[in-house]
Amino acid sequence: MVITYYGISCFKIQSGETVLVFDPPSKDFPASDFGLKIPRFQTDIVLISHNQHKDHNGYETLPGKGDSEYPFIIDGPGDYEIQKVLIKGIKSFHDSELGKKFGLNTIYVVEIEGINICHMGDFGEKNLTGQIKESLRDIDILFIPILGPSMDPQMAAQIAAQIEAKIIIPMHYHKDKKALKKFLDEFGNGENKPVEKLTLKKKDIADKKGEAIILIPCL
Repeated sequence: MVITYYGISCFKIQSGETVLVFDPPSKDFPASDFGLKIPRFQTDIVLISHNQHKDHNGYETLPGKGDSEYPFIIDGPGDYEIQKVLIKGIKSFHDSELGKKFGLNTIYVVEIEGINICHMGDFGEKNLTGQIKESLRDIDILFIPILGPSMDPQMAAQIAAQIEAKIIIPMHYHKDKKALKKFLDEFGNGENKPVEKLTLKKKDIADKKGEAIILIPCL
């Protein structure tokens, strides 16, 4: 499995010939203002955590693979299986007021190559509910926002600690080095040396215990 970061909350997961993408930004998002580029590559599956913001809802920017003009798009809660990839979308909120400010958010848990990946989207609740926490058991890799309308590095560190993932990858901080440092100060475990890509197999993470890894956005 190869994990590549494209900034904001966008990650590409490649497993063999299968390509899955979380939260690609829209073509209308001013990516260059953040030193980023809109990703453009063929993909099988696109997961959208919420449609409210242009930095998360760019399902139209990525073409499908092979004879498929469009990839399979998932943009809400439910259970799915596409190309032997198991996906669970979990309803949550973009704020701490039951969505009254910023609406709904979908957390995704993806099982691929026997590895459980959790992408928190733009999660903005102050605490994990019992139901969500139960759904996030045995997470191997956690993508968690550390900045947002309802999120800060301290809250993110507390939530990450509750999930107890083997590897934690911070996202949604827009190159804010101060926010990243605050998160690592709160949660930091490991060398935290930024890497361009993360290539791993199930056996590589068996002994990990809450290691924070920083991915450099691919330009």
